Amino acid sequence: MTTVSSSLPIPNPSSPSSNMSSPPLSPPPSSPRTPAFVDDVHEPDLPPLVSSLPHPTAVPRPPNTTVAATRAPNLLHLSFNQDHGCFAAGTESGFRIYNCDPFREIFRREFEEGGVGAVEMLFRCNILALVGGGSRPQYPLNKVMIWDDHQSRCIGELSFRSEVKSVKLRRDRIVVVLLQKILVYNFADLKLLHQIETFTNPNGLCVLSQNSGQMVLVCPGLQKGQVRIEHYASRRTKFIMAHDSRIACFTLSQDGRFLATTSSKGTLVRVFNTLDGSLLQEVRRGADRAEIYSLAFSATAQWLAVSSDKGTVHVFSLKVEPGTLGNELSHDSSEPAGSPSSMISSLSFMKGVLPRYFSSEWSVAQFRLHEGLQYIVAFGHQKNTVIILGMDGSFYRCQFDPVTGGEMAQLEYYNFLKPDETF
Repeated sequence: MTTVSSSLPIPNPSSPSSNMSSPPLSPPPSSPRTPAFVDDVHEPDLPPLVSSLPHPTAVPRPPNTTVAATRAPNLLHLSFNQDHGCFAAGTESGFRIYNCDPFREIFRREFEEGGVGAVEMLFRCNILALVGGGSRPQYPLNKVMIWDDHQSRCIGELSFRSEVKSVKLRRDRIVVVLLQKILVYNFADLKLLHQIETFTNPNGLCVLSQNSGQMVLVCPGLQKGQVRIEHYASRRTKFIMAHDSRIACFTLSQDGRFLATTSSKGTLVRVFNTLDGSLLQEVRRGADRAEIYSLAFSATAQWLAVSSDKGTVHVFSLKVEPGTLGNELSHDSSEPAGSPSSMISSLSFMKGVLPRYFSSEWSVAQFRLHEGLQYIVAFGHQKNTVIILGMDGSFYRCQFDPVTGGEMAQLEYYNFLKPDETF
């Protein structure tokens, strides 16, 4: 059973800009609204657009100054916003929002040791989705709280019978991921639009495209190794048997045309055309098993970044023209067929004698980190840059040479939990 409660001011899905602005929002109601069943919710009278987050030069003080600031809180969650211009950190005592370029804390909210296990931003606007987490959750783990930072309070909630695994936002949709189900809601009135049954999904895997009117949603299918692609504009559903093993991570290009996937083996990354499901390219992270933490396309889908528990971030060159490899997939235990990447092993002349991974497509550039620590990656707004966030509070900006490749150059480092620590 799903229940909703809302006094929600909604972003306009037709707005072309992520930096939305508006007159002040209406004052909060005098008493909370009684939760209603989702099928009984009617569209409220909504005020205009929500306002944008403060520019990074304006850094508000935490609303609760009684919480000690000398101790760095434990991180529970890290995520980039939709255009990778900001990132959110959920901690054991609240959440914080940061700007990526230039790096700067925008604001933080402290909740007297109330943990936030998921923070999902909506570009740069003041509406966020929060889920409790940690040893003392600020909110129940089975609820999604809609937070309006203009009012510094929750203005709506979605309640479920089971724990929420993740939340994804578009300007027109809220997507809630449960263990074996995904629910798609209309942002304007929190009306349930679609339910999807999935394979067991403990990590809350789900990605959305962000193009207005062209929503593409990718989630696990009903079988191990399968992904499901929903094209809402054309009302088409596509299933792809992407891997033999369990799906561990996937991501979409910004326009929703390309999908990158990897399995629990973590050796190969496959790139697919989301329209017809064809395999476009396979690249190799390494020969040993690894846990992939994140995948990220560059804005033009020319590059793909991969982070894993091996402590190395890889950048691959993509040539995702349709028909590059056709539809035939190799097994995860074997290696990908040849492809047009410029980064082919120099031992490819031994193909047929040595194991096939010697002729695999390898990464163009790499950056070495601490092995075993969880990192997420995105491409920066500066040319040929990668932003890396670590669960130890580390922020790296690195640059790669698209021609010569090799080790990336570190441009910046900050510990965003301890702002004085930089080098």
